[in-house]
Amino acid sequence: MTESGGDRQSPVSGKSTDDPAAVAKALVGQASFIAALMFYLGAVYTSSYYGYFHLSAFRLGIGFPAFVIQSLNLLTLPVVVTGSVVLIVAGLRVPPSPFARFLSAALTTAARFHLVVLAAGLVLHLLWRHVQPYGWAAPVTLAAGLLLGLRNSENDEQPRKVRHRAVPLIAAGLLLLWAVTLGAAYQGRHQARVHARHVGQWTGVLALSSKRLSLHGVREEDLGAGLRHRYRYTGLRRLVEGSDGYYRRASGMEGGQRPGLRDPQE
Repeated sequence: MTESGGDRQSPVSGKSTDDPAAVAKALVGQASFIAALMFYLGAVYTSSYYGYFHLSAFRLGIGFPAFVIQSLNLLTLPVVVTGSVVLIVAGLRVPPSPFARFLSAALTTAARFHLVVLAAGLVLHLLWRHVQPYGWAAPVTLAAGLLLGLRNSENDEQPRKVRHRAVPLIAAGLLLLWAVTLGAAYQGRHQARVHARHVGQWTGVLALSSKRLSLHGVREEDLGAGLRHRYRYTGLRRLVEGSDGYYRRASGMEGGQRPGLRDPQE
């Protein structure tokens, strides 16, 4: 006689797989990994963005939450569509079909040429300067070659041991992380270039000073010796507010050729 209902138990440990504590630990672990990855990608994106203007993202006083939020800038339409398709296909539980068998056969055939894929990845690395800004394709190709090599080993009569399979799997993961890092850096620089081309649409800044400043590309007005702030400068645009003041750029500046100008808040 079998007993129905109750918590399901693991056949190995005998512990319940529906234990709230175990589920909570799993969720916390996954959430921590996702948050760390978002922080890392956000830091790469933000550093590349402000690096185009010769500024340091960490000197601006940007914190952990801001870096995590900045990582959402990487969710472009192609990334969202591709990720959604991959998740949907991976989550489907469908019986074997002609298409599934064809896909499996195609991967098995491609796995036989994993050394060719690895060689192509090495060639892309040798041509690194010539394949920019698509340098991320080099580590992706190497990772694909390693993963195809793992699939090829599954078809061998004597499969590799777990420790022998772990090395290429970890290497593929690191290569994919490198590719994502390159993509985040490129996206940051690209968005900075787009932003710099529309400098005239930034928030305008009026600067008053008691001394004459050496500013290029702005309009200087002398308001008279009797005023505390004698000189007025117009034609400035605010780039960002940092922990140590406001960083501005002149409307006539081109791209990221010159650093931003800082006004201490005090």
